Amino acid sequence: MAVTKNQDAAMVRKAYQAGVRCFGENRVQEAAEKYTDMPEDTDLQLVGHLQRNKAKDACMLFSTVQSIDRVETANALHKQCLKHNRRMRVLIEVNTSGEENKYGVRGIDSAGSLLDGLLELETIEPAGFMTLAPFTSNEQTIRKSFRELVSIARDLGRRYPDLDLGILSMGMSNDYQIAVEEGSTMVRVGTRLFGERS
Repeated sequence: MAVTKNQDAAMVRKAYQAGVRCFGENRVQEAAEKYTDMPEDTDLQLVGHLQRNKAKDACMLFSTVQSIDRVETANALHKQCLKHNRRMRVLIEVNTSGEENKYGVRGIDSAGSLLDGLLELETIEPAGFMTLAPFTSNEQTIRKSFRELVSIARDLGRRYPDLDLGILSMGMSNDYQIAVEEGSTMVRVGTRLFGERS
């Protein structure tokens, strides 16, 4: 995934022309301003926190919201999806770093409870899990964070064998190689593709 936070629409189109099809944005409003008139095969996903009052716009803009950590947020999306006859794929965001300033549920029990709640919403399709590793140069700390997500995904996959929860969105520009080694199926890369943000 190419994360285009703080990149302009021209850069988005250059990335598309270079072969990128999966894009990530952190903010709903920024996505709405940049992703106009993009080809139909553009897959735009929200990787930043979603406020409930942005659920309508998110429903119309994104294929996937990767940052679900509350049933209430998913329910707001669900209501908009019902109105617009759409379905929304979501990932459960898990806080595996333990950092207070990060979003996400903590631990297997909270992730399982959230998944139970999502399954009550017929327009919402849980598809996997997302995490952000701590911003550190300590490789073992980063690996521990990713391994926790893999463990949660594996355990909940066993609990719900009929669900496809195979997406593990973990790893960014500074740690994507470690993430891949630990089992990531999707890395969210911005700086390594586009350079430092303005």
